[in-house]
Amino acid sequence: MSGSALELDYAVISKQGGKQTNEDFAAAFVPEDTHQLTYKGAALALADGVSSAEAGQQASSTAVTTFLADYPDTPDTWSVQHSAEQVLSTINLRLYRHSHAFSNELKGHLCTFTSLILKSRTAHVFHVGDSRAYQLRGRRLQQLTQDHSTRLSAERSFLARALGMDNHLQLDYAHCDVAEGDVFLLCTDGLYDFVSIQQIQASLSAELPAKEIAEALYQLAMDAGCDDNVSVIVSKVTTLPDESIDEYNERLTQLPFPPALSPGMKVDGFTVTRELFVSARSQLYLVTDSESGEALVMKTPSDNYNDDSLYIDRFIREEWIGCRIRSPYVVRVIRQPRPRTFLYYLMEHVTGVSLEAWLKREKPIKPARALRIIEQITEGLRAFHACEAIHQDLKPGNILVQPDDTIKIVDFGSVHVAGVAEIFVPIERDAALGTAEYSDPHYLMGHNSAIQGDIYALATISYELFTGKLPYGPRIAECRTAADYDRLRYINARTINPRVPVWLDRALEKGVSFDLQHRYSKLDDFVQDIKQPNPDFLRQEVNKTSRNSSLLFWQLLSGFWFVTLLLVIYLFVLSR
Repeated sequence: MSGSALELDYAVISKQGGKQTNEDFAAAFVPEDTHQLTYKGAALALADGVSSAEAGQQASSTAVTTFLADYPDTPDTWSVQHSAEQVLSTINLRLYRHSHAFSNELKGHLCTFTSLILKSRTAHVFHVGDSRAYQLRGRRLQQLTQDHSTRLSAERSFLARALGMDNHLQLDYAHCDVAEGDVFLLCTDGLYDFVSIQQIQASLSAELPAKEIAEALYQLAMDAGCDDNVSVIVSKVTTLPDESIDEYNERLTQLPFPPALSPGMKVDGFTVTRELFVSARSQLYLVTDSESGEALVMKTPSDNYNDDSLYIDRFIREEWIGCRIRSPYVVRVIRQPRPRTFLYYLMEHVTGVSLEAWLKREKPIKPARALRIIEQITEGLRAFHACEAIHQDLKPGNILVQPDDTIKIVDFGSVHVAGVAEIFVPIERDAALGTAEYSDPHYLMGHNSAIQGDIYALATISYELFTGKLPYGPRIAECRTAADYDRLRYINARTINPRVPVWLDRALEKGVSFDLQHRYSKLDDFVQDIKQPNPDFLRQEVNKTSRNSSLLFWQLLSGFWFVTLLLVIYLFVLSR
């Protein structure tokens, strides 16, 4: 029967079967919240770690858990396909990089992946590898996926596609209508290699709860001598919503920009307390949730960009990025509890001042205090990098310092998410969104320097914490071309603050190097070198001092012989 929300009877089974360990992973996310169920739907997913890959088990677990955690946090304004492909592209790149990280003990983070998302009256299937999805309607069983495997012989085959196999994800997507009474099955090859299609169809047709059907299918595989892992997800559609979600989506993507807000005004159950910040691109307001009484920050888009679709897409993406990144050192984006009538998003309210204002108020700063700030910023950046995201506009103005010296990184407007380019056309703009004094010159000139770009910004901020100045001086803000940057020279931190040790100055210089070959490539290496002396830097200084002493000796000796020669010539002329 039809109702106000989607209702499912589902069951998930993932067991080691005939193997010593279980390299499969299966799970489901069915929201209890009606709003989230309406706009994001129910998500079911399973993965099978590639047996020839050493880290197949870790890959399958990472893929399913990350997908089910990140997909619900995508903006309501994105379609299911748009949301899932973005999330899966990021997961794929993460697994691919893990497989190619030479420092890892485990190699080969590869797995198959199949997900079913039931939203309103439509089923969406995302698939790579040889796990499968089926739909049973009435007595007709249909396979919704195609195996990405090539058979070499009756006994041998190989997987042609998998998550983590390539840095560009080749993902299959399909969708179909859903009717009440439909039964969906997701399974790995441990089931279909040992249980016939006829047996699968008969099991799914049985008038039994989903859990009993799933257990019966698993038992059939074991009775048939299965020597593999077995994962099964059975989902029976018991109730469908009355109205198609397409109508909701159409209205949601056309949400108007809110008007300029003033204290006392109410928006979707939030009362405006005061304006916190305003710029040409956005506004921030302190608001109070009328239901919970919680103080939050509401970010609204600027009316200057009301007809700019690229700006609107970036604004919506900010919310998604903020929802994914979870760290005590990054401002938390709040999931919208009620339907929106305007385009905006919510963040936690953080009391404090910007690091920019804090630096002016607190200088000079003791080294231990500066190090605590740097370590917290580093932890915040790690949370970005763990989600394959680069901040790209890290600066004192985007870091809040609370009364207890705890920091929060804010502003997701310039964040780059790895994998997005595989799905979207890059946003065209006249100039990069970073800040000249702190952003990597490579980024400002249109080149993505990835993690090294965030390291440059962190090193610049570190230099300023220890000296109160910028490592290349104020002229860096005037640079526009590579030639402009070539004319700049690093200012020795010790000339500004004589208390800065040589090894710390060398670490700061390496962190802000324009040459990516010389700059740090890992956050941990930079932080390690500013916390304790790097022996390499000390040896370099000794060698430099030795070379300078030797040079001075030869310069003095040459000068002596030159003066002696002039004297001999003078005496020779006098004697004539």
